[in-house]
Amino acid sequence: MRVQGTILHHQNLKGLNVYVGEPNKAADMMSSTLVETVSINYEDFNDSFLTCGTCLCVYDSGEHHPKLLPCSHTVCKNCLERIVDTQIHDTGTFRCPICRETIGIPRGGVISFPPSFIVNQLLDLMSRQRRDVIPKCSTHASEELLFCESCDSVFCIQCSGEEHNGRGASEHTVIPFSIAIKRMSEILLYKAHLCIKNLNNAFDNVSTEVHQLENSVERTMENINRSFQDVISLVEKRRQECLGMVRKIREEKKIILKEQLDLIQAEKARVQTECDGLQFQVEVRNITKKISDLNEKLDSTSTLSEPRENSFLKYEFKHNSALNDITNALKCLGRIKVSTTFPALCSAKVGKAVTHLKSSVTISTVDYHGNPRTSGSDPVIADLRNDRGEPFEAKIKDRNDGSYDVQFVPPKSGSYKMCVAIFNRPIKGSPFVINVTDHNNPVMRFGSFGSGNDGFKQPLRVIAGDTNGNVFVLDTGNGRVKVMEASGGFVRHLGPDGFENQSGTGIAVAEDNQLVVVNWRTKHVSFISTQGEGEVLSKFTHECFVEPIDIAVNSKGEIIVADIGASKIFIFDRMGKLQTTFGNRGDKDGQFKNISAITVGRCDEILVADHRIQVFTKDGKFSRLVPNASKGEYCGIAVDQTGHILATRIEKGKGFVQVLNSSGKLVSCIDSFDDKLKRPSGLCVTKDHHLYVADLGNNCMKKYRYR
Repeated sequence: MRVQGTILHHQNLKGLNVYVGEPNKAADMMSSTLVETVSINYEDFNDSFLTCGTCLCVYDSGEHHPKLLPCSHTVCKNCLERIVDTQIHDTGTFRCPICRETIGIPRGGVISFPPSFIVNQLLDLMSRQRRDVIPKCSTHASEELLFCESCDSVFCIQCSGEEHNGRGASEHTVIPFSIAIKRMSEILLYKAHLCIKNLNNAFDNVSTEVHQLENSVERTMENINRSFQDVISLVEKRRQECLGMVRKIREEKKIILKEQLDLIQAEKARVQTECDGLQFQVEVRNITKKISDLNEKLDSTSTLSEPRENSFLKYEFKHNSALNDITNALKCLGRIKVSTTFPALCSAKVGKAVTHLKSSVTISTVDYHGNPRTSGSDPVIADLRNDRGEPFEAKIKDRNDGSYDVQFVPPKSGSYKMCVAIFNRPIKGSPFVINVTDHNNPVMRFGSFGSGNDGFKQPLRVIAGDTNGNVFVLDTGNGRVKVMEASGGFVRHLGPDGFENQSGTGIAVAEDNQLVVVNWRTKHVSFISTQGEGEVLSKFTHECFVEPIDIAVNSKGEIIVADIGASKIFIFDRMGKLQTTFGNRGDKDGQFKNISAITVGRCDEILVADHRIQVFTKDGKFSRLVPNASKGEYCGIAVDQTGHILATRIEKGKGFVQVLNSSGKLVSCIDSFDDKLKRPSGLCVTKDHHLYVADLGNNCMKKYRYR
């Protein structure tokens, strides 16, 4: 770079301002107009002007001292010495590495080439500028300020505490304050950029909402016009009906009056005909007869003078309350629904879900101020997907109180993701992660081993069905029936009459809310009152009983007894008279190996469980076998209103409940993972898809949700 003149400078955040002018005018620069200013970026200026073009090293005052050649190019001292050593022979010259001009070597050698005055001035300028931008300590002026990122403090090496020196230094991150300023400036600019970006997004979102508002207004107005056009059409239809009624009445009246006019004209013509030629009559007898005829005609024509129909026709519309009803109805016709819901503040309550069970996520909406909403109809959208991104159906139930239920039935366990949006804007926390498990744990557990109000000894069966919604547990070991509320609260005990020898094995609900209990020792079927202490109202037995194990009642009130000893099913009427029996010992269809439970299904089908489940008609004829590929023994069985079959089962020492559909296909298993079933026995179902299980091994009763 070849510039002759004086260079003036000052600091600039982005680079240097360089003045180029005549030498004799440099002194007047501060009081005259600036001739030329060049703004150069620091990095570009350092690479272009302060770096040797041959070795690409930055000029300094040592080996890379800048030397000005006669061709006006600048080369560092080290490069000149190397070039001279390689090129000079006896000529005493060398070529400029930049322009290839031949240059003679001064008498003193390379050292005698003059220094590049302008490059040295620029180096000095850059050095001063770097010294000016390095912050100094106010107490120790020669010390550079440092910054600790760990404790967010500024200090110099002399005024730093013990924590930044010696052993404590390893726990702190200390950098030069100038670098910290640069970093914070970059962070500031980055944050500012993010703020601008967010504000731009906000502007776009609000602008989009304004546009959508206009579209919504147009759609709403179209719907209003369409609905009122329907009303106008109904009014017009009624108007036409009224006009049609008037026209019809007019035609009916005109027909009657026209007939009367025709009759008058006919009578008039007849009289006229009869009177023609009377003036020429001379026969007195004929004239007298005509006069008599005309007298009779005169009487009959007088009746024709009165119109047989009238012209009265009047329209009334205030004769009843129809006008007021229409007016009031029009006042109530249509409404404009708006919402103050603010999606960003709305929340969702997410819990664990179980496979094959109806699960839900509850959404609570609030307005911009955080006040709970009390009305519904918000356009809530829920997108549910599994871990592979596959969508699953989710239904939204509006509670009309500002909350919504997103209901779904997960088919498999795993992690699901649900995105919830209102007005196409995500609510707080969306998307939500829903962990679905295969383990169905009890929603309630009651009782433990003992004889008190909360005690059980060998609970075998449980039924539900009285008018109060109570649950009855056959507490065989204590020789009683424990009456409990559906929520698990203790009500009272029934017994001990009818439960002698602690051998009650089956229980059912008969007519008039009476309990029917079968006793395998006494071989009696007892009818017990659910009032008071459980008085035995009546009982019966049968000579064919060997070891009756369970009992059920069908819709006719017939008593069905399963006998494990006889391998038979007995059907009695209400009075204890035997109607029919079926079954015998064996493994074929219709035969029993080790009967464990019996129940009545839809259409009074009889389901019998042993190592399998067989279905019989209400008359005892074999119908079908419920397919089952597993091994083990059934302990209890029940059928819900939709035909689902539920059965307790023990397999390889583990107890669980199987849920089968009406055709016998396995839907799910209740394994009670966190509160394992130990010898589950009887069970019953409720209308709200819950089931109660008598856990014989744990001496308690458990409640589950199975759908």
